[in-house]
This record gives sequence, structure tokens and C-alpha cells, in this order.
Amino acid sequence: MNRQEARAFIRANTALHEPPLVPEVRLHLATEVVPIWQMTEEELEKTGLPPPFWAFAWAGGQALARYILDHPETVRGKRVLDFGSGSGLIAIAAMKAGAISALAADIDLFAAAAIELNAEVNNSSLLVETEDIVGVPNQGWDVILVGDMCYERPLAERIENWVHDLVADGAQALIGDPGRTYLPKSGLEKLISYAVKTTRELEDTDVRNTSVWRVL
Repeated sequence: MNRQEARAFIRANTALHEPPLVPEVRLHLATEVVPIWQMTEEELEKTGLPPPFWAFAWAGGQALARYILDHPETVRGKRVLDFGSGSGLIAIAAMKAGAISALAADIDLFAAAAIELNAEVNNSSLLVETEDIVGVPNQGWDVILVGDMCYERPLAERIENWVHDLVADGAQALIGDPGRTYLPKSGLEKLISYAVKTTRELEDTDVRNTSVWRVL
């Protein structure tokens, strides 16, 4: 499936909505979890379509986007990396808050298509990267933003080591996380917490207490 087909799939299976915590941003989101997840599982057997993480505004991403919009000095005039971007919500929030540039990195080609569509809706100019960049040296980023990526141990450990290297090299890094199992247990400073409305189809509760952390 090529990028145009991916865009068509996204338009056909989502609707424009504002995430509850970030009403300033409109995104192509799935209105029901089960149908699109089942559809992608069927397509997975045919075309390798991965699970549609891009179709939902996850709690960690919403919290981080909210923090950025409420504290624009975090990204204003800076070059931002939104790692594991998904829908592009955090990168879009960064541009709305005055970032010079925002690179939305996600290895899912459908996520890349969703990011492009969502950027267009929000009149935001984003750069999109689909290569696995974990471990690469800093490419000029001033601020690294990671939303809700600590749900699998191997991935979380790779990200933790890489982000600490980027911080040691002079970048600032923030993580938005709703209490995932593999969030690092040390080396973080909590900046703020939000009650993020979610759905029991995605989470085990209707509201997730979600925090924004600064990597020390």
C-alpha cells in the first residue's frame, strides 16, 4: 500500500475530532476502537498493515501537547523532535507554540500519512521521518518530546538510553506518560499531571492520571 492509498484508508476510517485535553488541535481519529483494529488485523495478513496506533489520541501524547501549549517557552524558537509521533499531535502542538521546526518520527507508514493529513488540517508545516532513528546522534534538535512510548520493555529501554545520551549532549527531553509499566524509575522530574479522559476500549479506565516528566 502506497502513501496515497494510506491517506485514502485514513480518510475512510476516521473522522475529525478534537482530543479532550487539546481542543486546539483537530485530528483524524477513529470513532470506535474495535472496527478499525479488526480491519487492520485482517489487512495485516494481506499487506502488513500494523496496528493503528495513529488513529487514537493517547493519554501521554495529550498531556505532553497540553503542557507545550500552556508553556510555549518550552519549544518557542527551538527545533523539536516528536518521537513515536503517531497522529502528529505533539509535533502540531509544538508548531502552534512557536517551534522553528518539528520533526515527527514514526516508523509506521500509515502514521506518516496520518501526520501529513493532520498537519494539513491544522495548517502546520511538519517534517516526517519513517526511519528508525533510535541511537542516532542529535540532528540539531533542541527539544525531544516522547509521548506514551513506555509500553514495551525492549523499546522503552532503547529509548531511555538514547534520550539520556541526547540530554547529556545538551538537548532537553520531556516524556508524557500515563503510568505505563516501563517508564524509567529514576532520572526523571515530574513537571505536572493531568486527568485525561479516555475510553475503556483503549484503557482500563475512563480517566488516566497522566504526567509530564523532564529527563534529567
